[in-house]
Amino acid sequence: MKKTKSLYHGHRFPASIISYAVRWYFRFQLSLRDIEELLFERGVTVSHETIRRWCEKFGAGFAHRLRTDRRKPGSTWHLDEMFVSLRGEPWLLWRAVDERGVELDILLQKRRAKAAAKRFFKRVLAACAEAPKKIVTDQLRSYPAAKAEVPELANVKHVFVKACARSNNRAENSHQPTRERERRMRGFRLPERTQSFLSCFGPIRQHFALKRHLLRASLYRKQLAARFDAWRLFTGIAQAPSIVC
Repeated sequence: MKKTKSLYHGHRFPASIISYAVRWYFRFQLSLRDIEELLFERGVTVSHETIRRWCEKFGAGFAHRLRTDRRKPGSTWHLDEMFVSLRGEPWLLWRAVDERGVELDILLQKRRAKAAAKRFFKRVLAACAEAPKKIVTDQLRSYPAAKAEVPELANVKHVFVKACARSNNRAENSHQPTRERERRMRGFRLPERTQSFLSCFGPIRQHFALKRHLLRASLYRKQLAARFDAWRLFTGIAQAPSIVC
């Protein structure tokens, strides 16, 4: 029987160190140099450039496993778009979340025309097993025009809300972590790298970001421990290493 190569085959550092570095980068508001310092304190000497390569190589795979394992998306989708500046040039980040605030998908595009909205609808549908029963958007006219050309959404109820009334808070609030990370990174730069980073950032951050204000301390710790167990399973780690505890 042919033996399958390890996900970390050829890497000098153990899987646990790589997994922790990737999790810290996407979970917390930390720079690559911050993580370099945290690892050095724990006896691991590694450059921030190596950590960047780890995040680029393993982040997408870890995020994909988390998306695959997540619970079934809700039947109501909230869609919204926000402006981000890439080297001084405005781009639009489209985001879809369900009624529980779980991020379904994101897409960075230059325009907010019908073609862009249609492209985003198809991307979200491809990421979800079923079409929603209702979608909630602002009053951007590109949404109904694009929805009319997507067969899977033909019979889906479409609710329009005014952005100024903050009636679509579920989608608008989902932008806040991105804004915080954008400030921490002093802005995004290249479209491809921004799309890649944010596609990993959402699922990994949300995997650990429990709504602790709604949970008793004991229940919060129990659920967080389960999330850590799942993360070690997804990243191929048998147990938490003592070096970074």
